[in-house]
Amino acid sequence: MNSDAPLPPPPAAEPLTPRAAWAMVLALCAGVALSQAFRTVGAIMASPLQADFHLSAQALGIFSGAFHFAFGAMQLFMGIGIDLHGVRRTVLVAFPVAIAGALLSAVSSSYLMLVAGQALIGVGCAPAFLVCTVFIARHFPAARFATVSGMVLAIGGVGMLVTGTPLAWLVQAYSWRAGFLVLALAAALAWLAIWFWVHEPAVASDGRRESIPEAIRQFGALFAMPHTLGIMVLGAVTYAAFISLRGLWLGPLMMERHGYSLVQSGNVALAVSVISLVGAPLFGRLDREDAASRRRWITVCCLGYAGLFALIAVLHSAWLDIAGMVLIGVLSGFIVWQYADVRGAYPATLTGRAMAVFTMAMFLGVALMQWGTGVAASIAAAHGADPLTAVLGTIAALLLAGIAAFAWLPAPKNTQA
Repeated sequence: MNSDAPLPPPPAAEPLTPRAAWAMVLALCAGVALSQAFRTVGAIMASPLQADFHLSAQALGIFSGAFHFAFGAMQLFMGIGIDLHGVRRTVLVAFPVAIAGALLSAVSSSYLMLVAGQALIGVGCAPAFLVCTVFIARHFPAARFATVSGMVLAIGGVGMLVTGTPLAWLVQAYSWRAGFLVLALAAALAWLAIWFWVHEPAVASDGRRESIPEAIRQFGALFAMPHTLGIMVLGAVTYAAFISLRGLWLGPLMMERHGYSLVQSGNVALAVSVISLVGAPLFGRLDREDAASRRRWITVCCLGYAGLFALIAVLHSAWLDIAGMVLIGVLSGFIVWQYADVRGAYPATLTGRAMAVFTMAMFLGVALMQWGTGVAASIAAAHGADPLTAVLGTIAALLLAGIAAFAWLPAPKNTQA
């Protein structure tokens, strides 16, 4: 048998009842919520950590980016794990690493320990949203993919609410270490919920299990497709823009530019988080089945998105900055269309791996953007310019580059006129 030949489609799973499928999705959302919380702690913890460890803006960017780099780098392995061992086993094995990372962060006595803790959290949270998208693709109708994914993003976004006012109050009343301890406990409870409620249906087997080298070769098929590059380049900047603002620079923006307290900044973060929960399901309901039309609307929304970052970069009014961030929170919901675009751009046999590669691009993009904006802030400060203007201007420029790649590089054949 030729080992290089493409594998046959996987056997279909026994269908779940809608009630059972929703119960399992909601349990998996607990992992998404904790992942969202861990990736956005930087906005509230940035100033206390800078004070305790004497961190530069660049070091702060590396701290926050460590989670996203580890998260993104593990996506291919998590995709293989899901295909070979299933959703439940993959997330149950990985998530305890996040708990360990949160505990390490809480007891960190040095900057390197702090970064190591963030990396462990990123590894543990790596399958959190990926298992949801694969589960939805397998057990919900294709026409409902964007809608259900949008609801998952909204429910999982509750984790961002925790890292707004509640985390700010906890950090101000106790310390940033208490914040990591509480998140470690919440992660343990999420793991128990997944262990108890998520049980995938039995899948008929043809007696042959795909090997890891074969699984890796299937990823090669994705990268060989001409439309992959444009999809991944845009994927690397859209979510990265939102999470870099909400998860890292929002706190310094409000405190350093406008003199807000930690709790006041937490209130702004909470408002942006709440409004972003509305965006994902809203855009999910507005999804168009016509792939070409969807791609045009993705481009239009992303142009507006970049424009808002550029406006915040040059405006120095607190209320206008807050209004701009709230609008960014709403508009970030169009990212769910990008997932729907990925689902339709590849054959069903590659859906899980396509989602893994796209998620990898998203989170490696977050890591690079947070590191890059930290560098931009440090350079601006060294030359007497406003670091936050440099940060937001850099984000806007990277979004425009991503839009250009998405619009001008080849599109999937089924979307071309």
